[in-house]
Amino acid sequence: MRLIVVLIGFLCFFSCTSKETKTLEKGNYRGFLQIQDNEEIPFLFQVENDTLLTIFNADEKIKVDEITYTNDSAKIQTPVFEGYIIAKLNNTGLKGTFHKPSLDRIVPFKAVKDSTRFSIVNQASVNISGNWETVFSKDSEVDKYIAKGIFNQKGNTVTGTFRTTSGDYRYLEGVMDGDSLRLSTFDGAHAFLFKAKATDSTLNGFFYSDNHWKEPFTAKLNSDYELPNEEELTYIKEGYEFFDFSFPDTRGRVVSLSDPEFKNKVIIIQIMGTWCPNCLDESKYLVKYLQENPNKDLQVISLAFEVAKTRLKAYDRINRLKDRIGINYPVLLAQFGNAANKDLAQQKLPMLNHLISYPTTLFLDKNRKVRKIHTGFNGPATGEKYQEFKKEFESFVALLLTEDE
Repeated sequence: MRLIVVLIGFLCFFSCTSKETKTLEKGNYRGFLQIQDNEEIPFLFQVENDTLLTIFNADEKIKVDEITYTNDSAKIQTPVFEGYIIAKLNNTGLKGTFHKPSLDRIVPFKAVKDSTRFSIVNQASVNISGNWETVFSKDSEVDKYIAKGIFNQKGNTVTGTFRTTSGDYRYLEGVMDGDSLRLSTFDGAHAFLFKAKATDSTLNGFFYSDNHWKEPFTAKLNSDYELPNEEELTYIKEGYEFFDFSFPDTRGRVVSLSDPEFKNKVIIIQIMGTWCPNCLDESKYLVKYLQENPNKDLQVISLAFEVAKTRLKAYDRINRLKDRIGINYPVLLAQFGNAANKDLAQQKLPMLNHLISYPTTLFLDKNRKVRKIHTGFNGPATGEKYQEFKKEFESFVALLLTEDE
């Protein structure tokens, strides 16, 4: 009898002290990362149910369906990319951290029930719709680079992106509050904030990336401004007749371009990384193109330069990318651990003059001759430039396929 009483007491104690698992409440949220200078990188998301939410950046909608719970905390794993949020749930929202393990980066995070990305105090006194000739870090010989701002403004609302020689900053969304511009984006790989003072013809401000980077930028309105030709930046060095490689797939099988399975085929080689948003945009396009244009004489091969610290983690991230977007062509591991060092990456492909961008895409004819190299990728956020890319891609691949060997 005494044993039964003790057992009942133990069970009562356990049931009273165990925590009930909380889940996300449905609704619209304003999430934000807390960064340097007491700034915030805001983004909007909608919780559809306790296992699904959607992140919004202008026209982009990112479905997040990997949400797990432990007591009063949630882990929100962003799709494809390694970034994830761990946060405690409370009556007002969420509080926690955003993690990027391969970079040992942790950023404070909060979210509250709200549907406003940026608050607005004043009506817009400037309209920045148009093309902007832009320079980032203009006073630094090391960090200086050029870009093209492409913006559309309706009232206080501003959308658009910055194109650079290596890609674009994807979907930016924000406001013009008086003469103050604020734009942000968050996709699980990158979190960006742009702040600037605007006139009818100039922008002067700062660009923040997560909580680790800040740089100044200036821009001037220039409807005729164009970046350097993406097909003239990277080329095959003299002395190399062919482009070739030998890298393993995720099963450890070493694959070379000289393998018989690739003989007499038009080959598209994508130099990429699973951590790279522009690479994801291009990969989605390639998957869709191959589905709509199947051809036994066309082969796509991706060479992955990964930031994962171990080979096994790199393989996991490659397989995750393939599963999430339906890649059925080879994705080979070219490098892991230090993909950000493009000099080291270029050493793996010594026939290239340099590697300045992920992605970089090579087009080879049926004789394995490199016919074109495209640096960077103009994704859907670039609007007309993306449509232009698709037309050029499809027409050039069609041309290569019709050529005799």
